Amino acid sequence: MNNIAQLIDHTNLKPDASESDIIKLCEETVEHGFASACVSPVHVPLAASFLKEKKPKVCTVIGFPLGTDSAEMKFAQARFLIHQGAEELDMVLNIGALKEGNIDIIQREIGQVVNAADGNCVKVIIETCLLSTDEKVLACTLAQNSGADFVKTSTGFSSAGAIIEDVELMRETVGDGMGVKASGGIKTAADVKAMVDAGANRIGTSSSISIIHE
Repeated sequence: MNNIAQLIDHTNLKPDASESDIIKLCEETVEHGFASACVSPVHVPLAASFLKEKKPKVCTVIGFPLGTDSAEMKFAQARFLIHQGAEELDMVLNIGALKEGNIDIIQREIGQVVNAADGNCVKVIIETCLLSTDEKVLACTLAQNSGADFVKTSTGFSSAGAIIEDVELMRETVGDGMGVKASGGIKTAADVKAMVDAGANRIGTSSSISIIHE
C-alpha cells in the first residue's frame, strides 16, 4: 500500500507523556510524512510550535475519553485549542445521550464543536464498542448531518477498538462524502490495510513507526 504514512494520525495520548515524548512524536511526524501528530490538549502549544509552517497537522481531542462534558464545555475547549494552534479536533460524543435517543444533545454538541473549529477538521468519535448496530448508524448520521468531517471508531481507552465490520458499516452509512477514521488496536501494516479496504481513509495509531517499517 503506497503512501501509508499519509493516512496516519501519529498519536501519543498517554497520560504520562512528557514534553520530550511529544517533541519526538512531532519529529517523527515530519520525518515520515504522517497526516498529523495527535496529542493531548495540554501539549497543543508545543506541537503547534514545532509543526508551524510544516505539512503535518496538529490534532487534539475534545471531551476525551468519556465524552461526558456538556456541549458548552466542548465548545469552549475546542475554540481554545484552535486558538492555541490545533488544526484537527477528535471529539467524543455524549454516548449516554445517544443511547437514550437524545438526538438534540448530540446534534447540538457536534454543531458547537464544528462552529468552534472555524473550518478546521472535526472528527466525531462514536466509541463503537459501546453501541448497537442501530446506534452506530444513528451516530454516524447525526455526525454527518451536523457538519463533521469524519466519524471515528474509538478512543482506544474503552473496552475495544476498531473492527472491520464497524468500519464497513460506518462507510456504508456516510457514503463517500465523509471521512472514516479507524482507531484503537491498530498495530500492524496488515491491520491498516484491512481498515482501508473496509473503507477507512484515516488511521489513528501509536504504532505508526513500526507499521511503516514493516
